[in-house]
Amino acid sequence: MKTSPTTAVPAPPIAPAPVSGHEAAPDGKSRPTLGGRAVALATLAPLVTVCLWAGNVIVTRSAVGVVEPASMAFYRWLLAFLVLTPFLLPAVWRRRDDVRRNWVRLAVLGVLGMALYQGLAYEAAKTTKAINMGVIVSLMPLMAVLLAGLLSGEPPTARRLTGLGISVAGLVVLVTSGDPWRLLASGIGPGDGLMLIAVFSNAFYGVLIKRWAMPLTSWQQLYVQIGFGTLFILPFWIASPASPPTLASLPLILYAAIAASLLAPVFWIVGIRRLGAARATLFLNLLPPIVGVLAWTLLGEEINGFHLVGGMVSLVGVAIAL
Repeated sequence: MKTSPTTAVPAPPIAPAPVSGHEAAPDGKSRPTLGGRAVALATLAPLVTVCLWAGNVIVTRSAVGVVEPASMAFYRWLLAFLVLTPFLLPAVWRRRDDVRRNWVRLAVLGVLGMALYQGLAYEAAKTTKAINMGVIVSLMPLMAVLLAGLLSGEPPTARRLTGLGISVAGLVVLVTSGDPWRLLASGIGPGDGLMLIAVFSNAFYGVLIKRWAMPLTSWQQLYVQIGFGTLFILPFWIASPASPPTLASLPLILYAAIAASLLAPVFWIVGIRRLGAARATLFLNLLPPIVGVLAWTLLGEEINGFHLVGGMVSLVGVAIAL
């Protein structure tokens, strides 16, 4: 969830790489891998990333009633864009011909990964709990793997279909509060439905960014994508009720723009490079329990049996499929 530095997309898992001894390099030669202490330090990188993302779920839920969703999304990405500008604008300007040739792809990625994903999440937070959001976000690697297979024309394996079925069963338990028959009677709640669309959008982003090779660095791509995403959100911000930054909303905006949008990608990239995508992605299984603890302690959300059952069943399905 990739790995380009976005806020929430892990790369579709690859075959696990050894973390000690020697491993085969692309040229076929054996090269030494990380030692024990280096592995321990590298392990902290994806763990810190997951903690930052869990915090962003809490921030998203906390923003309800404090700042309008469109305003929160706009301020977040505008601030991130401004912070990155001194470091990336000169290089991007030198590569402006490459940007011009790839602007459609960069715009699509900006809309999917920045505008739709987080914008829908802020709207979803009005009518769902942070615990639900954490579990749904943890399904993103599975969605990315299935999407990548569909786009490449590869039929899903029996193992992935089994994992998908188990994950869906757990998700049904979660979104129906332990009463699956409610799904037939009243359907899925609006917040959970919007969150599913948001996560699908970000999973699609992760698949496309791996398929669309561009002559720009990951950070240059991210900078331009944030610019397009901010422009896409702009009319929604203008049309929404006025919601200027306040003393209550400013800490939420700062966390979303700096910690979740800029720091988390840095730690995630370090984790991917040191441990490999497969092992780093496994840390996403920690997202629901971390979100659950934070939601219980900071937001006062109640953790019920159906949260535990639905979350665990969904994660088992993800583990089987990946």
